[in-house]
Amino acid sequence: MKEDKSNRREFLCQAAAGTLAASALAGGASATEFSPTADRVLRCPANYYQQFDADYQREVPAEGYGGWQRAEIELDLDHTAWVSMHAWDTGSREEFPGWYRAVEYLPRAEEICRNVYPRLMSAVRSRGATLFHVVGGGNYYQSLPGYKRAVAIAGPPPAAPESVVSDPSLQKLQALRNQRVFVGPRNEADVQRGFARLDFPPEARPAGDEGVAENGHQLLALCKHHGVNHLIYFGFAINWCLLMSPGGMMDMSRHGVMCSAIRQATTAVENRDSARQQWAKELALWRIALAWGFVFDVDDLVATMKTA
Repeated sequence: MKEDKSNRREFLCQAAAGTLAASALAGGASATEFSPTADRVLRCPANYYQQFDADYQREVPAEGYGGWQRAEIELDLDHTAWVSMHAWDTGSREEFPGWYRAVEYLPRAEEICRNVYPRLMSAVRSRGATLFHVVGGGNYYQSLPGYKRAVAIAGPPPAAPESVVSDPSLQKLQALRNQRVFVGPRNEADVQRGFARLDFPPEARPAGDEGVAENGHQLLALCKHHGVNHLIYFGFAINWCLLMSPGGMMDMSRHGVMCSAIRQATTAVENRDSARQQWAKELALWRIALAWGFVFDVDDLVATMKTA
C-alpha cells in the first residue's frame, strides 16, 4: 500500500510540476524576451486530454472524463523546436534477426521514417523552424558539426549520479533479468552487431549544423542558446526512449521545458497483449498530454507550416 501511495504522489506531482514549471518560466521572462514576431507565430490544431470530471454515478467513474479534445493553439517558432530522437538505421531482419525478434517495433519505425519523416522534416526546415536531433547508442554522430556545436555550447558534463554499491545478491537478480526478460541469450549477438554499425536512416540525417545532443545537458544548452522552451518530439519509441532516455521528456521537463509529441511520427514498445491495438502507444500519448504538453497530428503541423 505504501508503494502504491508513493507512485500516485509521484504521478500527480509530475503532472503538476510540468504546469508550474511552465508558468514559472513564462512569469520569469521579460516581455521583451518573449515578445513574438507576428510571422513567427503559427496557429495550429493540437490534441489535449481532459482528465476531469470523474462521474461517480457511473460504474467506472473515469468514464466521465472529457477525454481527447482539440483546440487551436499558438506555436511561436522563436521558442519552439522539433526534436527527432533515436531515429536509427537498424538494418534488415535478414541481417539482424535476433534484434528484430526482441524489438518488434522496428518495422513500424522504418515505415514511419520512409512515409512520415520526409514531409515532416521538409516542412520544418522550409519554414525556418528549429530542428534538433537527440542521439545515442553509438558514435555515429560524433563527427557532425551540429554535435560539435552542442558540445561546445554545453561545456563539461555534470557529474554522474551517485550509485549504490552492488553486491552478489543484486548481481544475481540482474543476471536473471538479463537472461529471461530482454533481449534473450540467442538474440544478444545480433543486437550487439546492429548497434556496432548504427547510423541515421537517410530520412532522419541532420542537415548543416542542426543541433545534435546525446543527453539532457547538451539539449538544455541548445534550448537556452536558441531561446527554446517548447520541444515537439518524434522518433522512437514514445513510451521508452522519448520519455526516459538522456535528452528525453523526463530530463527536459525538469528544466521547465514543455514537451509535446507527434502521434503519427512515433511508435511504442509493445507487449504481446498490447501490440495488436498498440495500446502502449495510446497510453504514452495520454501520459504526455496529461503531464507535459500536447499531442499533434502530423497533417496539421505540415499544413500549418506550409500555409502560414
